Amino acid sequence: EVQLVESGGGLVQPGGSLRLSCAASGFTFTNSAMTWVRQAPGKGPEWVSSISGLGGGKLYADNVKGRFTISRDNAKNTVYLQMNSLKLEDTAVYYCAKGGRDNWTQRGQGTQVTVSS
Repeated sequence: EVQLVESGGGLVQPGGSLRLSCAASGFTFTNSAMTWVRQAPGKGPEWVSSISGLGGGKLYADNVKGRFTISRDNAKNTVYLQMNSLKLEDTAVYYCAKGGRDNWTQRGQGTQVTVSS
């Protein structure tokens, strides 16, 4: 059974930073691209970033490029999202998902990120 457990969310002021983590189990982690998506209240899921199985390929949405960094530690079955220079519009529930940008499937329970002054 695929399990994805996100952590690291919280309340941060504009301009601040957070690092999200996602611990994965139930599948061969190295074989799978991983993706972060987010969902703001009243909106649909928004793709944020994806990373290839070995970590060499990384993609970012235009509105987070240069501020967010995706990475993974395959020895720990964990994917990360370092978020810097956070903006009010980054407020959302952040989910990690198994798969790439266009074919992600299962996602975790999410972690809330609130950017507020």
